Amino acid sequence: MESRQVALVPAAAGAGIGSAVAHRLAADGFDVVVTDIHERRLREKTEKLSSEFGREFSSYLLDVTDESAVRSVITDIAERKGRLDVLINNAGWSKIEPVAEMSSETWRRCLDVDLNGTFYTMRYALPIMQAQRSGAIVNISSIAAYETTAEHGAAYSAAKAGVLALTRVAAAENGRFGIRVNAIAPGLIYNEFLRRIYPDEFFEGYAEKRSLVGRVGRPEDVAALVSFLVGPEAGYITGEVYGISGGVYPVG
Repeated sequence: MESRQVALVPAAAGAGIGSAVAHRLAADGFDVVVTDIHERRLREKTEKLSSEFGREFSSYLLDVTDESAVRSVITDIAERKGRLDVLINNAGWSKIEPVAEMSSETWRRCLDVDLNGTFYTMRYALPIMQAQRSGAIVNISSIAAYETTAEHGAAYSAAKAGVLALTRVAAAENGRFGIRVNAIAPGLIYNEFLRRIYPDEFFEGYAEKRSLVGRVGRPEDVAALVSFLVGPEAGYITGEVYGISGGVYPVG
């Protein structure tokens, strides 16, 4: 029997986009590999996937800002699985501070997680995909890369804009290897973690006043788009950015 395609989803053990993507790709038949920096959540997520789908799933404790650890994990996946078909770069971090008051630590941490982490996983996944002459990468950016607003913070906005440039150049470099690289720019996709970042007034009236569809986004909305972009029906799509914001900020 032909082996399942392998999908790597970093930062997928929480309750947000990564978790929904891991679940959706598992439902699509992928052999999903989950990574996260939270050991307990990682174990629980992997056990849940295995229980629901009746097959074993792999997981690795991983901080995407640690380049050597990223290299080690991706190398191990390739050796154990014999392939790597899909990479979803989901890891993200943010702390909102005005530029005039921002600490160097906030700036560096945000770029390390959101931009450098995306580069590291791509850096070590791409040679594997090049050798097999196939692959699909989806990088999770944000409408923060476009908006003129103080809502997201300069570090996060700059990192997510960098992700878009990285996506486009990688797509240009790797199309000849049968590899497609795209990005998704979500708007407000609700999960409880956002309550630690944004004040209550940020959420009040959002669905009624900003969303054109009368609700905020759900992680499953993004997961559905990821599923399409890594599938065969998206075979002519690369170097693109897809907005998913309920019409709050149309991309393109």
